[in-house]
Amino acid sequence: MHAMQYELTLPADYDMNVIRDRVARIGHLLDDWEGLGFKAYLLRERGVDGSPVNQYAPFYLWNSMEGMNSFLWGGAFQGLSDDFGRPSVRQWSGLAYAEGTAASGTARIAVRHRRRVPDGVVLADVMAEATDEVGRLAGEDGAVLAAAAVDTSRWELVHFSLWEHRTPKAEGDVFQVLHLSAPGRDALTEGRQW
Repeated sequence: MHAMQYELTLPADYDMNVIRDRVARIGHLLDDWEGLGFKAYLLRERGVDGSPVNQYAPFYLWNSMEGMNSFLWGGAFQGLSDDFGRPSVRQWSGLAYAEGTAASGTARIAVRHRRRVPDGVVLADVMAEATDEVGRLAGEDGAVLAAAAVDTSRWELVHFSLWEHRTPKAEGDVFQVLHLSAPGRDALTEGRQW
């Protein structure tokens, strides 16, 4: 499992309906993408749910590197780059994944929490704690799914969760889910990935 996200931070007066319309028009194109576990089309609006910015920031979990590379190099990502400029793409190695108590529900809200892995810690302990947090999040009422991953170039952990209601039991940046493409969600391996 491999996690990926890019962020397009847009001007404060940007009409976010442009992003909504774009996702409504083309979001379905990844509904059957080979190697994709899921793509959550995410939006933050300045002043909503504590967001300081307008932002389009899709989050992906990939079942295969080939699927991810095909997306990045094979044309789909090029369209976004042509329209908005090429964003930096963050990537994390998967630690854990779990379907939630509301796995069959409609994902309406996403929460992303990033934190640094401190120096001088036992890495196995930190990764085990991150894995346990995935289980806790997935067990909360309204959780659709939860995942954790680590970027070893920055030593940063990311927890990502999807929720069917507007009051998620997770801390972090809150996003609206505009669409969920999940062709390989059922193939994502649950539990610890290490």
